[in-house]
Amino acid sequence: MDNTNQKRAIINSEIALFLRGLIIGKVLTLIVIGGLLWWLLKPNLSSPNTVDSSNQSIKSAPNNSSTFQTVANVPTDSFNYGGSTAWASIRQLVDTQIQSDRPELQLRYVDPINGSPGSSSGIRMLLDGQLDFAQSSRPLTDEEQAIAKERGFTLEQRQVGKDGIAVVVNPSLNVAGLTVDQLQKIYLGQITNWNQVGGPNLPITPFSQQPKDADTVIFPSNSDLKNQALGSNVQYVYSTTEAVRQLSKTPGGVYYASARSVVPQCSVKALPLGGTFSQLISPYRQPTVSPEQCPRQRNQLNTRAIKNGSYPITANLSVIIKQNKGREQQIGDAYAKLLLTDQGQKAIEQAGFVGVR
Repeated sequence: MDNTNQKRAIINSEIALFLRGLIIGKVLTLIVIGGLLWWLLKPNLSSPNTVDSSNQSIKSAPNNSSTFQTVANVPTDSFNYGGSTAWASIRQLVDTQIQSDRPELQLRYVDPINGSPGSSSGIRMLLDGQLDFAQSSRPLTDEEQAIAKERGFTLEQRQVGKDGIAVVVNPSLNVAGLTVDQLQKIYLGQITNWNQVGGPNLPITPFSQQPKDADTVIFPSNSDLKNQALGSNVQYVYSTTEAVRQLSKTPGGVYYASARSVVPQCSVKALPLGGTFSQLISPYRQPTVSPEQCPRQRNQLNTRAIKNGSYPITANLSVIIKQNKGREQQIGDAYAKLLLTDQGQKAIEQAGFVGVR
């Protein structure tokens, strides 16, 4: 019995030793395999962290584009402004964004008490102290600068955008286009029938705003024609809206205005313009949209031709700033800087104009 028990104890001891060795061997094997796998997978495990870090750096990198929020010294107050009707889409889109991003700044558009709204009336109201700054789609005149000087300050025109000046007629009028010289002679009363410019035998009825209220000009400030009186056949209208309405029922009518304002209109047709008849450029993108397609589709401004200078008559969109070292100068300067930010320039282009930066 003792020998038998002794043998059993030896066998059990050997089995336990074997099992212990087996377990230790498996553990060591698992450790080795685990270490090998960890070494092999280490680059893959670390790469997501590298990507996350990279993405995080991109997300947290400062945006270098200028915005309405980045403009300093924007005054906190309510200000009156006015002027060009060509700026209507800017007031609707851009100024709304400005006041959303800078709620401390309140802007109020003011119509003239006498006369129609426009660049001229806005500048006149600024000179008279009725506005804090003005929006213009034409250059300042020598007379306006002289009035400002008499009153102890100067006027600065700071360009923030660019527009074309389009000539529109009744859709039924069959004429290929006009040269700038022909357009000017029409308004001076020297060309009075469409057959003089390749059109039908039909009297020309030119429509225009009163010169003192004009929003845009077709006679450059350096032209000898700038001070000449318009022809006796010119019919004066209060606004572009009224002119478009008159054109739709006047077969021989013609009118000039901001291209952004009139090119998309359904009831009028924009004419190509050129320095010469062989250089006619459309103010709209080709192909033209027919009246039957409008308003489902509308003609779009030929911004490329306006931007590269091939379109012959353009208008600078400028903020008119009263240089008097007062609150008017502060808000005029701040407003111009807001429009010249990357955000402002993008918004101006969204409003249908051409930026200057």
